[in-house]
Amino acid sequence: MTLEPQAQETGAKSSPETPAAPSRFNRVMKSIFSPDAGTIAGAIVLALLIGALLVVFFNAQVQETLSYFFARPSDFFAAAGTAFSGFFTSLIRGSLFDWQASTAAGMFAPITETLVFATPLIISGLAITVAFRAGLFNIGVQGQLIFGAIFAAIVGVNLDLPPVIGLIVAILAAVIGGAIWGAIPGYLKARVGANEVIVTIMLNTIAFQFLNRLLQLPILIGDGLPSKSIQINENDWYPPLLGSSYRLHAGFIVALLAAVFVWWLLERSTFGFELRAAGENPSAAATAGINVNRVIFTTMVISGALAGLAATAPVLGTEHFLTNGTAGSFGFDAITVALLGRSRPLGTVLAGLLFGALNAGGSTMQASANIPIDIVQVTQAVIVLLIAASEARKYFKAKKAASQAVSASAKGASK
Repeated sequence: MTLEPQAQETGAKSSPETPAAPSRFNRVMKSIFSPDAGTIAGAIVLALLIGALLVVFFNAQVQETLSYFFARPSDFFAAAGTAFSGFFTSLIRGSLFDWQASTAAGMFAPITETLVFATPLIISGLAITVAFRAGLFNIGVQGQLIFGAIFAAIVGVNLDLPPVIGLIVAILAAVIGGAIWGAIPGYLKARVGANEVIVTIMLNTIAFQFLNRLLQLPILIGDGLPSKSIQINENDWYPPLLGSSYRLHAGFIVALLAAVFVWWLLERSTFGFELRAAGENPSAAATAGINVNRVIFTTMVISGALAGLAATAPVLGTEHFLTNGTAGSFGFDAITVALLGRSRPLGTVLAGLLFGALNAGGSTMQASANIPIDIVQVTQAVIVLLIAASEARKYFKAKKAASQAVSASAKGASK
């Protein structure tokens, strides 16, 4: 298999040594995916405040007291204060520590749920990070995650392997499934210059429809009903880390090991140097003798493999079966995680923990404070919008300043 682009009909020869210049879209996205720490912190704080204010605005008691605000304003401010503080207290109780729980296990359960929710987000965020550092935007993590889940479930349902070996084989199957689905856009990008964003979006839809069809076949459902697979062999499950009282499993350790691997790959390996060079300036990398197209293909394979690994968290860790909802929205949430993590392994881990906390706290917010769980998705979306708007503004402001400087220089030269 060759990864050199085909020559154009005009006779001009294309090769890995003469890659196309990055588009304006790529340059803007690179700016957005590299926010400074102050922008990230500000966006998180402001998004949480906006979320709390939305809770106040839609709170039934606040709306009721607003109807007689001028007669007794203290009722309004008391209700607004209760709703505002309830957003944060319920979030903490659901994600870190529940001081109102009746048992010690219940008090510490929230932090374990945060780690459970964070596990697939961290690994899928790392998949986005690897691709982005090579100048690629792998929007297909969702589809690659689905294929990883399919491969792991097929192995877990149909092979009766002994403990440990069964788990290792299922994990490897998930990694292979994701890598195969990541190799397709990688090959098309390297071979014919196909836009990886468009290709991966289409592959997401194909993967989802393929999963729906597969969940009607005996290979996964046996004699059962469509849409849900047979339970995966227990020997293929991730072992619990804190006993049967908690859902936290060894997949979280795998996520941390994946972060260490990605750090080593990007910062210490020879391929990581080539990957970063190709991502920063493909033309300069090609001039230095780096086969940029090979880097593109390999990067997408690695990114897909990590996405497949992320699928093991729900399939082998918490659910132990496969449905068309197993992948959830992990692949899309991973984009936000990588954005918050500044496309760095440590930052991605911390961002995954933050989003895990928001997801874990959502159920407690709904149950104890009567706050719609959708407020979590709204808060996450606001974080992304604030960062994207801030970084895009900086990018275009810098571009305008550079343009003005060039114009001033040209005028000076003409005098």
